[in-house]
Amino acid sequence: MSRVRLDKLLADAGLGARSQVKLLIKKGLVTVNGQPAAGPEQKVDAEKDAVSCRGQLLSNASFYYYMLNKPPGYVSAVTDEKEPTVLSLLKGAPGRGLFPAGRLDKDTEGLLLITNDGELAHRLLSPRRHVDKTYLVLAAGHLTPEDLNLLETGVDIGEEKPTLPARARLLSHPEPDLSLAELTIHEGKFHQVKRMFAAVGKPVLKLTRTSMGGVALDPALPPGAYRPLTGEELLLLKNAAGL
Repeated sequence: MSRVRLDKLLADAGLGARSQVKLLIKKGLVTVNGQPAAGPEQKVDAEKDAVSCRGQLLSNASFYYYMLNKPPGYVSAVTDEKEPTVLSLLKGAPGRGLFPAGRLDKDTEGLLLITNDGELAHRLLSPRRHVDKTYLVLAAGHLTPEDLNLLETGVDIGEEKPTLPARARLLSHPEPDLSLAELTIHEGKFHQVKRMFAAVGKPVLKLTRTSMGGVALDPALPPGAYRPLTGEELLLLKNAAGL
């Protein structure tokens, strides 16, 4: 797409006449790729640049990006003959061809990106990019320092190679026979977190993804709810994806 003036983009997006959007820019309410807009004449690419007004990302047509707080009981698919899908939670959301970028198991909760930007999704999920994904893990048993060290250095989960180095830290939990931990991995093997904890003898009881590519799950978003990404959040994902 050819680059256009910022004030034209904002006006075309329905934010007001040229004079009105110029005032929004002057007041510092408009950002481009996370930075205050330079001026109404600034040239932007609506498909590549993350343009926001008052923190709300503007989508100029083709690509849409949503944060979903996935509840348990939904499968990460567009359609399924037997189970409810995460897309059923976004009924009426603008954007054609939406799909979940990656998957969370049916019983896993938390942050899931819903988009129709195939290139971004592909890059975020590419094993070569090692995009960070952080999980809150409730596990059976008491995690020891040795367990945490194994999780961080790499464990055998039945693959050709051990898991890549990860970050793990133990959080407080009132039940002595349960452990609460935060784990950040840089790959996305099938059932990876569950298999990692099983490998140290601490089966997962509850799993919640709290962040991906530097974007954290909005604590104000209840399970089953969604919202558009902000321009700053989209910029974080694009940086993580190397775009």
